[in-house]
Amino acid sequence: SLVLPAVKKVLPCMPLPCCLPMTEAELLGARAWGEFCGAAVLKAAPEDFRVTEVLDIEFSGEGEHLWLLLEKRGLNTEEVARKLAKATGVSLRNISYAGLKDRVAVTQQWFSLQLPGKADPDLSSLWNDNLRCLRQLRHKRKLQRGAHSANRFLIRLTELQADQSLLNERLQLLAEQGVPNYFGPQRFGYDGGNLFDARSWAQRSAYPPARGTRSRLLSTARSYLFNQMLNERVAAGSWNVVVAGDCLAFTQSRSQFPAAELAADDQRVAQLDLHPTAALWGAGELASSDTQAEMEQAVAAQHPDLAEWLAQAGLDQARRILRLPITGLTWHYPSSDCLELEFTLPTGCFATAVLRELVELVSQAGGGIESEN
Repeated sequence: SLVLPAVKKVLPCMPLPCCLPMTEAELLGARAWGEFCGAAVLKAAPEDFRVTEVLDIEFSGEGEHLWLLLEKRGLNTEEVARKLAKATGVSLRNISYAGLKDRVAVTQQWFSLQLPGKADPDLSSLWNDNLRCLRQLRHKRKLQRGAHSANRFLIRLTELQADQSLLNERLQLLAEQGVPNYFGPQRFGYDGGNLFDARSWAQRSAYPPARGTRSRLLSTARSYLFNQMLNERVAAGSWNVVVAGDCLAFTQSRSQFPAAELAADDQRVAQLDLHPTAALWGAGELASSDTQAEMEQAVAAQHPDLAEWLAQAGLDQARRILRLPITGLTWHYPSSDCLELEFTLPTGCFATAVLRELVELVSQAGGGIESEN
């Protein structure tokens, strides 16, 4: 059986074996909508990739937590958290953020600092062209991971070599039908390095001693198994329809229910409100059954080291939607060799999943493409 008792054995870090780089297709899976429509450069400059957190919270205006809406450029989320900790003397563990945002980008995201009995600190020395504060207020609670409801993207693809009519047709299709909800390649590190690290630990039935590293590698392993399951559905042409044994979930909900409970005349799947799901592997019973459960078990059986490692870590079985709806997708061409896109994605979903269904991308600046967490 792949579901084993939770045993957490921690070993000191050990040298990792040499490994070959993994391609995006190996880490994610097949595309759903056919060949690329052309090619383009991604992130020739940070301003070509803009992300804004969408946060639906009614602030109390008082309390021991100072919330900051910051705009950053050329900095990752953890770098900003460290800068805030150093400037205020607040422990890094008392500085919170809703999600990780890319370094090579211009992003707007929230942070909170726990300041019990303290006045607002003077942070003016931090602000410059790469980091500025857009909003500052008090709240009774700290910012939780995943507290934002969505991420809004403004992406500019440059050096575009594609037929605009083909691109327009594809974009309209994506707006109407969505894309496979793959975890993006940045989840797996450069050339899949995170996945090789996860396998190395899994094959020794051990876990990294550093909490952050352990969390990152467990997430990597879980994401990889999910992507393989989604790839099976894409290859079968069933990633966006209901099959026997499916477990369904709404776009923004963590709860799910068996597809057998869906009324025959229910239009919510066709309207991209309700989606089939696949397993985020862990201990316990699968929520799926029949054909879908057989496929999920088969994928896990192909990677027993990762599946057993996740179960031993004490992670419970969870689900993730297979189809990613794209809200408010609009586009235009500032010039014949440039495509500008605007759209909104739910938290935990990747802009990579959208872009890879359009054109072959070349990233000049490096870094990830995500709306993760």
